Amino acid sequence: MSDPVSSIRNLGPAFEQACARAGIHSAQQLRELGPDEAYARLVRAGTRPHFIGYYVLVMGLQGRPWNDCKGDEKKALRQRFDAIKASVSTAPKTKMISDLDAVGVRVSVDDLKPV
Repeated sequence: MSDPVSSIRNLGPAFEQACARAGIHSAQQLRELGPDEAYARLVRAGTRPHFIGYYVLVMGLQGRPWNDCKGDEKKALRQRFDAIKASVSTAPKTKMISDLDAVGVRVSVDDLKPV
């Protein structure tokens, strides 16, 4: 059995749940994707982009404390984060998804399967 996402330093149960919604189900899978692709998947799956969340992920994958990111390194990570955010379309794919999102219900196209 593979290690859970929450076994990675700095990443807890809420992050693990967000990863699961994005199709990332293990620490190994997260490591293989790397922080940029993994974060892009999180955003596409409905996680709201937040710079601190991104650099916490980067630091965790490096085995470093979340608050170890400073100075030029933090500026470089901000540029990477901004590029990820700009490249990911978070516009709802259907009117129903948009309407559900407006009332606080997060779904994806995969959730809207015919019955």
